[in-house]
Amino acid sequence: MSNRNIHNYLFLLIFLFSPTAPAQKLQTSAYPAKGIRVIIPGTTGDTCDTLLRLIGQKFMEKTGYSFVMDNRPGAVGQIGLSFIAKAPTDGYTIGCGQGGNMVIVPLAYKKVAYDSLKDFAPITLMASNYLALTVPAASPFKTTRELIAHAKANPNKLNFGTNGEGAFLHFATELFRKEAGFTYYHVPFKNAALIVNDLIGQRIDALLGAFITVQPHAMSGRLRILGVARETRAPNYPQFPTLSESGVPGFTSGGWFGVIGPAGMPKAVVTLLNREMNAAMKMPDIRDKAGILGLDLHTEPPEFFTKTIRDDFEKWGRLAREINFKPQ
Repeated sequence: MSNRNIHNYLFLLIFLFSPTAPAQKLQTSAYPAKGIRVIIPGTTGDTCDTLLRLIGQKFMEKTGYSFVMDNRPGAVGQIGLSFIAKAPTDGYTIGCGQGGNMVIVPLAYKKVAYDSLKDFAPITLMASNYLALTVPAASPFKTTRELIAHAKANPNKLNFGTNGEGAFLHFATELFRKEAGFTYYHVPFKNAALIVNDLIGQRIDALLGAFITVQPHAMSGRLRILGVARETRAPNYPQFPTLSESGVPGFTSGGWFGVIGPAGMPKAVVTLLNREMNAAMKMPDIRDKAGILGLDLHTEPPEFFTKTIRDDFEKWGRLAREINFKPQ
């Protein structure tokens, strides 16, 4: 081999194995070799959709392959999740699951189109949100303690709105009621937007709902947030006390959003997706956007997500038994 050929060969080896060329290294591996279909069991602009579009942009910059978003809403997430469960296991169809449709739905309905513990490969837990105890701006309640004291003195008189019998907000409100020691009158709605409209119009008294849903209306002065169901005050919104410091010690509640694939995906593919998505979520621009939306990002291994799902089944299943909830 000539000196020139030796020089070219050495240059090629240095290029391929150089730590300064991560994108090229990813592209030479067997996966990914094309765009990845991402099933969203909700509408464009919801939390799953928003997060995966942000992560997908970083993934494309790193690998050269895009996330192809496929929104499949309906049947409280069952349409999209059922599609993911039945997809090929080659890693080119993944999707988003959340606490509501992966845990609460199986507890609330007798017949569900998937088994959350058997039909999916957890890839990464992207984020969790937190709930906020919210009342109309004109409400007489200025603090969580005042609201609880009124509810205790007037059993079943205080109206709480939720997104339906057996839905996530109903379970969360029941947990709050149980730990705070009061009773309330349940007003179910079809969706969170309708609850907020009636809360602003003072047709209901209170809502324990997603912070991201009520925050814009609180900032505009139409609603009042009494406390957030978070361990500590949110870094972006320190003006709102936690419910724990407001009279319900230790109370936290919120949903989570994670990336899943069909059960049976190769471990190497799950590991690669977990690594690249976690790397994207560590980037300052994504963390900043998540904080503004009231989301806490997670960058843990797949096993952490698996444990989260199992722990939630135990937590909410125990509550369902304690309140004698009957699946529909």
